[in-house]
Amino acid sequence: MTACIALLPAAGSGSRMGVAQPKQYLPLLGQPLIWHTLTALHAVPRLQRIVVVLSADDDDWDQFDWSGFTRLTVLRCGGDTRARSVRNGLNALAAAGQNPQDWVLVHDAARPCIAPELVDQLIDTLFDDAVGGILAVPVADTLKQASADQHIAATRPRDGLWQAQTPQMFRVGPLTGALDHVSEAHITDEASAMEQQGHAPRLVHGSPWNLKVTYPQDLQLASLILQQRKEAPHG
Repeated sequence: MTACIALLPAAGSGSRMGVAQPKQYLPLLGQPLIWHTLTALHAVPRLQRIVVVLSADDDDWDQFDWSGFTRLTVLRCGGDTRARSVRNGLNALAAAGQNPQDWVLVHDAARPCIAPELVDQLIDTLFDDAVGGILAVPVADTLKQASADQHIAATRPRDGLWQAQTPQMFRVGPLTGALDHVSEAHITDEASAMEQQGHAPRLVHGSPWNLKVTYPQDLQLASLILQQRKEAPHG
């Protein structure tokens, strides 16, 4: 039977947060940020494994208690880019016997507000798809292209544009092959690697609340979203 696993690249430094500690370990409502991400993914029963890819010299992970996550696998084979961390993680899974036809849902460790029902929706939509796809939301704001001196150079139409999110769901074998054969300079996420191989991943409607924590103010917004969800879980 085809399995679904989640893979979280978590070897980055989060330099845009302006702090020394990697952002996946920043405190969020009394827990490290990645704890909330793992909690959401563990609430999806169809995810048979949740794999976290750390850097080999990560000194922060062992400072926390992860014993409550019974489906968790930790790999210390992260690279110096997201693409390399994902590729290294997939190669390690393949070496351990992972079926190349299994589905892997690659999710940003710094998206702690992912809703379990959104992951279920992604799996329902793509499980029989020939390629796979991603969560995304249509671009709502007017897009401005900046000049070198930060003036408006042009206004770009937003019709048909979507903002990519995660998870991004593809089969283990094809995604591994795409990441192995595409230059990292030409990819920004897993979908772009698949696109470079001639595939057309499907867009599955995500949520504006599924934000990625990149800047300090994002951490405050994530705190508000999670707190509201805790107080009104069905609201």
